[in-house]
Amino acid sequence: MSYVKEQLEKVMEKNPGQPEFQQAVQEILTSLESVIERNPQYEKAGILERITEPERQIIFRVPWIDDAGKVQVNRGFRIQFNSAIGPYKGGLRFHPTVNLSIVNFLGFEQIFKNALTGLPIGGGKGGADFDPRGKSDREVMAFCQSFMTELYRHIGPNVDVPAGDIGVGAREIGYLFGQYKKIRNAYENGVLTGKGMSYGGSLIRPEATGFGAVYFAKEVLEHCGESLEGKTVAVSGFGNVAWGTASKMEELGAKVVTVSGPNGYVYDPDGVTGEKVDYLLEMRASGRDNVKDYADKFGVQFFEGKKPWEQKVDIIMPCATQNEVTLEDAKQIVKNGVKYYIEVSNMPTTNEALEYLKEKKLILAPSKAVNAGGVAVSALEMSQNSMRYGWSAEEVDTKLQDIMVNIHKQACDAAQRYGLGYDLFAGANIAGFERVADAMLAQGII
Repeated sequence: MSYVKEQLEKVMEKNPGQPEFQQAVQEILTSLESVIERNPQYEKAGILERITEPERQIIFRVPWIDDAGKVQVNRGFRIQFNSAIGPYKGGLRFHPTVNLSIVNFLGFEQIFKNALTGLPIGGGKGGADFDPRGKSDREVMAFCQSFMTELYRHIGPNVDVPAGDIGVGAREIGYLFGQYKKIRNAYENGVLTGKGMSYGGSLIRPEATGFGAVYFAKEVLEHCGESLEGKTVAVSGFGNVAWGTASKMEELGAKVVTVSGPNGYVYDPDGVTGEKVDYLLEMRASGRDNVKDYADKFGVQFFEGKKPWEQKVDIIMPCATQNEVTLEDAKQIVKNGVKYYIEVSNMPTTNEALEYLKEKKLILAPSKAVNAGGVAVSALEMSQNSMRYGWSAEEVDTKLQDIMVNIHKQACDAAQRYGLGYDLFAGANIAGFERVADAMLAQGII
């Protein structure tokens, strides 16, 4: 049995009941066979054993009092997965589905995503099984303050720098930072990213993941001799990522024709453009989580209980959550003649669906590369905080585009170096792995 397969089996045995984490490890490790064969020093130093084991897992109780005066208790997490190239960096997710498996998978993916940016940031992730939807501002503040009262002892500008994720926007980051500042009695604004502009945030951070995804898609199409101009795009979700994607696609001449929510999707053949893009922000701010609001306002079709992948488009870009594209969805995508499949949300495709799409020769781009724009701008926010200086929106956007172009190049070069052609999934995994593994080798067995 090969070293890679042996370690994969060990991860499966050591992490029962963690399907998302197991899926992420399997997807990455299976692309590293040739890398390990050519670089025996990685096996000798036990790199796979160490890189698949978090440096630290923190699980804690989060008690808070709701508006009815009742005590509520949630579970909080912070997984500090790998700090070989910099302080832990990764978002906090507040959602009822958050558990150890999901946080582990997100943290593991974050290692390689962050490495691809070329910036000095390690991999981590966290969150809680708290649902901010339907909660008052006071309740959200009470939860965030309780959450930070435990988390503060494990983070810092040079230790671990959390950001936002699903359920953690500007409001939540503000409450978290305020509590951190109070406890620490210090204005360490580099400890969190995604902050408001009034206290150290970066321009274009909310839309950065969507912008970066479009820049990556642009590189993919240009590599294949095409452009975004005139292309139609199916997107899932309607939050910041979908909003940023629709906005930048419009700017570059393409057209997003779907957005979706938990109960179905909207098809807008004229495109999510102009005031419709702005309306996505209103929908998100309403807290209703109902994409039918868009259909009602603009007089377009709403497909209840369905996914947007049934529409015939040029490009598919899942932007919502993990495992949202199943094998059945993949078969419909292929039947519709879609050529480009660009993952945006973290691990949106089941392994079975991904294998099918590869078999059918679609042009595929992995989320760890495509959605790295968000964490890249978070790292740029850290730089601006340390300099006590803020770049303009144009400067940040230019730096973001340069980073995404370089990520695409790294993935291409790594795949070609190992004779894999234009396999961006394998190339991104290899490029990210090599940067982290070489840093781990240099630092000894720790």
